[in-house]
Amino acid sequence: MINGPQLRAARAWLNLSQDQVAEITGVAKRTIARIESEATVPHDRTLRDIQSVLEALGVEFLVEGGVGTGIRVVKKPDR
Repeated sequence: MINGPQLRAARAWLNLSQDQVAEITGVAKRTIARIESEATVPHDRTLRDIQSVLEALGVEFLVEGGVGTGIRVVKKPDR
């Protein structure tokens, strides 16, 4: 599963605000902020929803042994 630091890194690479991520994923901004600060343990479905949207925008989340370890850029954002 992805984690807060990966979400922050992906968001930064894609030049997206927490508001924008919330809007495109349907996940509340407060939840995005809490995931990034690791103040909550989100539902797997929430993380999958965020991951699938950000991957569609060009970021691959690296996971080893079930733990998020980083990101890789698959394509440059079309912005």
